[in-house]
Amino acid sequence: MPLLRGWTIRWRSLRLFPLLLTLVLTLAIGWMGTGTQRSAAADSTVVLRALLPAPFREAMQPAIARFATEHPEIQLELVAGPNDTSLVSDLYTTAFLLGNAPYDLVFLDVTWLPKFVAAGWLLDLSDRIAPEIQAEFLPAALNGSFYRDRLYRLPLNAAVGLLYYRQDLMPEPPQTFAELVQRSQQLQSQGQVPWGYVWQGKQYEGLVCNFLEVLAGFGGYWIDPQSGEVGLDRPEAIAAANWLRSTITDQISPAGVSTFQENEALKLFESGQSAFMRNWPYAEMLLERPESAVRGKVGLAPMVHVPGQTSAATQGTWGVAIAQQSEHPDAALTALLALTDAESQRLISLGSNYIPTRSALYQDPELLARYPFYGELQPILESTVLRSPLPAYDALSDILQRHLSAAISGQTPVAIALQQAARESRQLLASQQGAAA
Repeated sequence: MPLLRGWTIRWRSLRLFPLLLTLVLTLAIGWMGTGTQRSAAADSTVVLRALLPAPFREAMQPAIARFATEHPEIQLELVAGPNDTSLVSDLYTTAFLLGNAPYDLVFLDVTWLPKFVAAGWLLDLSDRIAPEIQAEFLPAALNGSFYRDRLYRLPLNAAVGLLYYRQDLMPEPPQTFAELVQRSQQLQSQGQVPWGYVWQGKQYEGLVCNFLEVLAGFGGYWIDPQSGEVGLDRPEAIAAANWLRSTITDQISPAGVSTFQENEALKLFESGQSAFMRNWPYAEMLLERPESAVRGKVGLAPMVHVPGQTSAATQGTWGVAIAQQSEHPDAALTALLALTDAESQRLISLGSNYIPTRSALYQDPELLARYPFYGELQPILESTVLRSPLPAYDALSDILQRHLSAAISGQTPVAIALQQAARESRQLLASQQGAAA
């Protein structure tokens, strides 16, 4: 496990140990605190444990209640972890590194999968989940659940980057980068909006997601997962970063966009101050609240592209896997299949802003009545781009974030910043290959 040998992981493990210990004690107290009722059923009841972000835990409650009714022989103890998903990843990592982790099910983001699989923490599900079940999921969402052609999880909710646009200001969304800029400048010059386009430019994972969509629209790539070739210093990547930078210098986007996360972009767009916004599907539900200035005026579209290329949306699916060390793999598989089936996903979506990954649900009358935008969303969900599916993803993302942020904020010329990012990425990948040899 060369990825896990550095001082960074060891330091983070020590830093997170108090929080991990608290969670383990919470599980233990929860186990002991149910008293005689659990003791009486101890011989016949299998207890499965997992950790997941607190908002996700709350959203899943209807599916958990359904599972409890249909499978009284299996008890789910899903612990609400931090809201910050990176901390949830750290807690899983720390628990597995320390050994004897208390988890049977693993709720994980698409970017964690390669690292968790390479470390030997997840059970291979390729021969445990029938092809006909796999075929019921959105193909792009399911694709993010494979590593080296083996299946390790099932997707539970989908997220893709979307281009939001003001339908009251234009009949159709733009198709190309040039059209987006032209329409923005026209609307700004007419005084209809102070800004043309808002997006997520802060140095964090969201910046990578934004960049990958623009990069794909220019015909470029970050890292080829098959060959390991880095494409950050190619002309397409430099053009993509230059375009993002130009939205600031040409005042299409506010200068502060280099510090924006999703919420900052949403606030500007929701208040009617921008013609376009890049964000995730959850924003649509917030934009339709009664207090929104753009309620009933918003459309969804794929990200723009240059002529001759196609749109792409960064995939952000969450899914459920089974821990390799689980003592109850069969019960865990039963839970995994039940929690990701169509009815569970329908219940989760009806009660929250989480997007399903079961294809049939995009024709579900009740869901379409509640969320009419599902009809626009499904085609976009089929044209997604995966972030680099490599075990060293976290380190590679950090390299890209640092240099891309410097380029977008004007601290470093774009070409130089991406050349530096490419060089460091190649060095990291070479060191990983050397350590694995």
